[in-house]
Amino acid sequence: MKLSEVGELSLLKTIRRRFTVKSKDVIVGIGDDTAVIKPSGKNLLATTDMMVEGIHFDLSLITPYQLGFKLVSVNVSDIYAMGGRPQYLLLDIALNKNTEHSFVNRFFDGIRCAIKLYGVSLIGGDISSSRKDIVIAATLIGDAKKYIRRSGAKPGDRIYVTGNLGDSACGLELLKRISKHVPIEKTGGKMQDKKNHESCIMNRASELLTLTSKLSKMELTWNVVHPLLKRHLMPEARKPKNFIRYATSMIDLSDGLFIDLSRLCDESRVGAKIFMEHIPVSSRMRTASSLLGLDAMKLACSGGEDYELLFTAPADRKINAVYIGDIVKSGRKIIDKNGRGKKFSPSGYQHFASSGSAYREPVKL
Repeated sequence: MKLSEVGELSLLKTIRRRFTVKSKDVIVGIGDDTAVIKPSGKNLLATTDMMVEGIHFDLSLITPYQLGFKLVSVNVSDIYAMGGRPQYLLLDIALNKNTEHSFVNRFFDGIRCAIKLYGVSLIGGDISSSRKDIVIAATLIGDAKKYIRRSGAKPGDRIYVTGNLGDSACGLELLKRISKHVPIEKTGGKMQDKKNHESCIMNRASELLTLTSKLSKMELTWNVVHPLLKRHLMPEARKPKNFIRYATSMIDLSDGLFIDLSRLCDESRVGAKIFMEHIPVSSRMRTASSLLGLDAMKLACSGGEDYELLFTAPADRKINAVYIGDIVKSGRKIIDKNGRGKKFSPSGYQHFASSGSAYREPVKL
């Protein structure tokens, strides 16, 4: 059934039914001209992300479930990057009238999975039609006792990241070569009957069998590629709770290590020295990139969409994260294993550039 047959009011009723708000801080949720929330007295944080079909996602490579999950995660990552707690989500959707209703249901399944994971409430939004491509956007409101900006780094601080870099970029390259959906999500959703449930399981098994055959031709296994694909399709944002009290500056890695670190340095008016050997790269990514003929370190430094946190902290603090370099007064260098330094530039994905991958998070204002 297509959306033109379902209608806007029916779709709104579905959203209200599936996303009932239970938070005591929400006075008025979905259904009025605005939501009403009761401020907690903390610093309020607000972020928004837009995703446009053909620019930020390709529906031949990502399922609606994965798309819904990812939309929430990239917004949560921004709130975490400020040291905050995500709370309230506003969702905007523009869909073609010929979009299948099943697409919307699976998209909502992904949204619901993500907001449950992060403890977020959907409190409103907007629905519209589009002439052709799908456009989705989310606005996320959170709060923080102590918020962390990009501008607080000081010479002598150490630079840390919360996990492996390059997995997502490698996952994207894998997706392009597989050229089809990869069923990494659970079945999810409420099946109408046992027959439909069994059909879904059989289809998933068939897809995995086809995928395994494609991977074997590339000399890759499911155990190697699964974490890489998941990091790209359904990234989980990293909480800063283990180091938040020590962080002097922070940013989430959405466009690549070099470009995002350069943004942090620009805002803090400092330089950086990165040690190549300290940059964390997973063994799976090294294996896959080698077999795909890709440069693992280039993916790690410029690939983007890692959604790890990059932050700075005083050198005398014990930090549970990966130390990759130091903040210095000026200059931006990467040091190789022989101690030789080379200037790095803010390379990574940029909107409106003449070339580059068209599968990236929108730029922040």
